[in-house]
Amino acid sequence: MEVESVLVTGANRGIGLEFVRQLIRLATPPKFVFATYRNESSIKDLESIRDGAKDSVVILIKMDVTSCGYKKALQSLDKVGKNPNFPTTMLVRQTGGIWAEETFTHFHTNTVGPFMVLEEFLPLLKKAADRSEGTKMSVSRSAVVNISAGNGSITTATFDFPVIHAAVGYRVSKAASNMAMRMIAPALTKSGILDIQMCPGWVKTDMGSPAAELECSDSIAAMLKTMEGLNESHQGAFIDRNGEPIPF
Repeated sequence: MEVESVLVTGANRGIGLEFVRQLIRLATPPKFVFATYRNESSIKDLESIRDGAKDSVVILIKMDVTSCGYKKALQSLDKVGKNPNFPTTMLVRQTGGIWAEETFTHFHTNTVGPFMVLEEFLPLLKKAADRSEGTKMSVSRSAVVNISAGNGSITTATFDFPVIHAAVGYRVSKAASNMAMRMIAPALTKSGILDIQMCPGWVKTDMGSPAAELECSDSIAAMLKTMEGLNESHQGAFIDRNGEPIPF
């Protein structure tokens, strides 16, 4: 997979952090990896990855999707690119966790915030798509990969799931996020931007817990492998880490 530049949100821990780690280890790594974080006290591992990168330039950007911090992040990216239209080839949007206190917080973190991030960075994704030859869509041309969750599937929701306020809010916000990206897919298609919702599986992260089935490194490796083969036939799809479809 060849990608010129990647923006990874929520890159200071868990799935976002592992994405940065594995992206810079690709056979042909991105020239630039923009890694966002919310709190400077939690970026020790991210700084270590940045300092050890050999073939990629890893740039750390402070950004909080719940407080419109993406506008300042865009300004930081512009400074690095040295022009107001520095292209971003792929946007990997990692959203929040399950333990927020209010459903409103879930929607702001998992649905509204990421959607606004996409809106702000859309011109850069369009620029990347326009620079590519041909009309076929791929992550190498321009793509939005929304890290979703199987818990956001309405079809597979069971009646035996415990009615915990936080869990309900989380699942509903994920379903809403999937719908938002599905609805915007036609517009992204016209711009040549691939739009995918991808579930990493149950991963051993702070949110997933040590009891989870997958190591973070294995989940990300599978997703990166799947991304290599994505094309226009997958536009707007909801898939797992191996590329298998998940019903909405």
